[in-house]
Amino acid sequence: MAIALEQAIRDKTAVVGVVGLGYVGLPLVRAFMAASFRTMGFDVDHTKVERLLAGKSYIGHIPSEWISGCIQSKKFTPTSDMKRLAEADALLICVPTPLSESRDPDLAYVEATARQIAAVLRPGQLVVLESTTYPGTTRDVVLPILAARGLRLGSEFFLAYSPEREDPGNPNFSASGIPKVVGGADPTSARLAEALYSKAVVNIVPVSSCEVAEACKILENTYRSVNIAMVNELKMLFDSIGIDVWEVIDAAKTKPFGFQAFYPGPGLGGHCIPIDPFYLSWVARKHGMPTRFIELAGEINASMPKYVVHRVMESLNDAGKPIKGSRICILGVAYKKDVDDPRESPSFELMDLLREGHAMLSYNDPHVPLLPKIRHHDVPEMRSTPLDEKFLASQDCVLIATDHSAYDYDFIVRHSKLVVDTRNATRNVREGRAKIRKA
Repeated sequence: MAIALEQAIRDKTAVVGVVGLGYVGLPLVRAFMAASFRTMGFDVDHTKVERLLAGKSYIGHIPSEWISGCIQSKKFTPTSDMKRLAEADALLICVPTPLSESRDPDLAYVEATARQIAAVLRPGQLVVLESTTYPGTTRDVVLPILAARGLRLGSEFFLAYSPEREDPGNPNFSASGIPKVVGGADPTSARLAEALYSKAVVNIVPVSSCEVAEACKILENTYRSVNIAMVNELKMLFDSIGIDVWEVIDAAKTKPFGFQAFYPGPGLGGHCIPIDPFYLSWVARKHGMPTRFIELAGEINASMPKYVVHRVMESLNDAGKPIKGSRICILGVAYKKDVDDPRESPSFELMDLLREGHAMLSYNDPHVPLLPKIRHHDVPEMRSTPLDEKFLASQDCVLIATDHSAYDYDFIVRHSKLVVDTRNATRNVREGRAKIRKA
């Protein structure tokens, strides 16, 4: 079985199936298609599949023209029919791994996908989990579900873990251009997974087990979470003593060794950093160990929206206005600049807090024309309001939450009464600086 699959990978006759066609899965499809593999895409969201079949993209950096060409060439087959999972030689799982209300790992999507694969698993298939999760998930959760069919790991089916590495909005890195860490549940599975990814990715980083690969992803995101928490805390400290944290960071990063710049913001967003470190702290609790850095970093980062709203209240008070009844426009609801991904965006927490204060809210985001529904937030029905001169002048405060490159900050500051900037986006604005407050 292994020899036949390895030969199919080498010949590029293996069919690659990607389960979960979101911000990770669809770019992965693109990477394997660029490497001349025939691909299948699986998603339980019928709307996504229908849009793809119609040649339409729902991700900003994946052009519709590319989707349309793939569908017409029949080299990419999107489907919601999970019985067709048996048609793929390799299945790459890219489904969400959120947290529960109690901040425990929610593996419902991973487990459901594993059961769908197990129902049709055939000899000779390779399954790779890419969803970010805690060390032990692949072996302790996914493997028993797949093995329940009676097939033997390492000889009849193969299992590995390779964490997704996406940097949306960064044109310097594509799915095929980022080194891929790969760890197998057994040596044969590791060899096959490495062979597969090596055809589509610039560099493979093999590790000794799927547990090491899982821990690698958690380390990457915990590192960022802790360092962002540090600069967020320093921002609040420096604000209180009249020091600009952005200027401090710019000065510190001139040191050519021993320092990497991290930047403060209104809170953490995206599908990784606000969530993944808590997977590790959950594992630590199971082993009776505290993870004080992780928990403290989570507390600091989670507190930033409240700090920003407090700064908005102070700035409005200075202008003689209460937050109640004030017209406030939030600029940017995507979690980072120049992307259309709103998952876990701190903008939604800012909206919740400002609505509690009875502010009159609007928003603008060139990448998110309609507010999507977000778990754990009471999102109002709202469309992005165009930023013309009359609208800006009508707002009591413009709150910069995401620093999209498309914004003309000189224009925004010139025509606004008050601008609260959480991203240092207005650093190069020359006129009207008295209207700007940092937060």
